[in-house]
Amino acid sequence: MNRYLLVIPSIDIKDGKTVRVVQGIPELNCAEYGNDPVEMAKIWRAENARMIHIVDFNALFDGSKTNWKIVEEICSSVIIPVQYAGGIRTVSDAESIFEKGVSRIVMSTLAFENSKIFIEILEKFGPQKIAIGVDVVDNEIVTNGRLSRTGIPYTEFVSTMKSLGVKRFAVTDVSRNGVLGGPNLALTKNVAQITGGKITHSGGIRNKDELLDLQSMMELGVDSVIVGRALYENRFPCQKLWRVAESGIFN
Repeated sequence: MNRYLLVIPSIDIKDGKTVRVVQGIPELNCAEYGNDPVEMAKIWRAENARMIHIVDFNALFDGSKTNWKIVEEICSSVIIPVQYAGGIRTVSDAESIFEKGVSRIVMSTLAFENSKIFIEILEKFGPQKIAIGVDVVDNEIVTNGRLSRTGIPYTEFVSTMKSLGVKRFAVTDVSRNGVLGGPNLALTKNVAQITGGKITHSGGIRNKDELLDLQSMMELGVDSVIVGRALYENRFPCQKLWRVAESGIFN
């Protein structure tokens, strides 16, 4: 197991643009970088990101593939793995997004609504290429872009996914996601203990101390964390220095 927690920057894409831009660095808030997902991926790579997480909002909500060309450009522009969450609904969808260069897909709704197709995808591509999104509100699994309450306790859902052969779980307390509310460590710890799998935490991270809290859970299988807003708002030491030093890479 790695000694250090893997921090995965998140790029949220809607209508071909990033949903959020980096704050506090005027050089990178211009239109050229501020709303271009490909340039954003290059920025995070310049800051030594070892993986990037993409959320495709168009695909999540209406199954649109309008952003897939951008996803492909991101994959070819950085030499690190790209993880994708975006409403994969069929085996063909999974096959196509992997052909774009994506290294791993995060799935949730399909696993809940159509286990037959999900199992087919899992068996075709293997558990190293598939992660289950564990999106939780009040201990209940939510799906369809986190809009639908399922009535299923997350403990039951992750146990079922484990029995199907899932090895990685991306855990999010939706109430804390994007609001800098602090991480729900108890939720992540419980999923780790139930599944015995590899765990990616998501949601609520505000500072380096909370990253260290997660790092202390690595023996349980928590090996990575997806961070969005805190990175975009420059809440970690040295972010500004890194960006200024690396700004020439885009000239």
